[in-house]
Amino acid sequence: MAATKPSNVPGDKVPAEDVALETGASFIQNFEPTKQLCAHLNAFHTYADEPGRHVEANHYCAHLTEDVRQCILYDSPGPNARLIGIEYMITPKLYETLEPEERKLWHSHVFEVKSGMLIMPGPTLPGAVQAWEAAETQEMKHVIGLYGKVYHLWQTDRGDQLPLGTPKLMMSFTGEGQFDFEETVGERDRRFGTDWKRKKALREGIEVPKIHEDADQIWKTRRNSM
Repeated sequence: MAATKPSNVPGDKVPAEDVALETGASFIQNFEPTKQLCAHLNAFHTYADEPGRHVEANHYCAHLTEDVRQCILYDSPGPNARLIGIEYMITPKLYETLEPEERKLWHSHVFEVKSGMLIMPGPTLPGAVQAWEAAETQEMKHVIGLYGKVYHLWQTDRGDQLPLGTPKLMMSFTGEGQFDFEETVGERDRRFGTDWKRKKALREGIEVPKIHEDADQIWKTRRNSM
């Protein structure tokens, strides 16, 4: 039986022959790089050249070392999700070694963590939520100090049926008032069975690191031009 295809993507369903070949390959090939994925994060990115225009991104991340993580980004957590971009995350120790112009391409994660925007989707059953949230909060203690560099390849938010044009540098949100936070994040929470307000409360005790002055440049440039 042919597999279903994603909506808004041109082409017919994947033929049954290809499905059979791929199924067989999954039993024989090892797919080692993808087996290293160990965390699913969900948050929103904004375009560096259009601050405020945002995209929801599901991050599937792996550690390369203690100081470097790499993530593949999808538009949903479903089986037909479109791969829309990539993100690298590094520790302050490595960020400090970068050239000033390079540092401007990276963003902080402080607001994403402290606001409750950044989540690790998990179980929604009452008995499992508390334990999961404890693990999630612990992970946020690590993520809050990392710097990220993101490029999106597929502008799904404007309805593109294919990954058109050049890669787009993306940034994180760094404060309230930069987009319709409650409506957008609230809608995401309804789908995942989460609550950003609860996350925010659980993370009140997470220490806020000092953000390097070169990070989050789009908001500083925008503020200075106003």
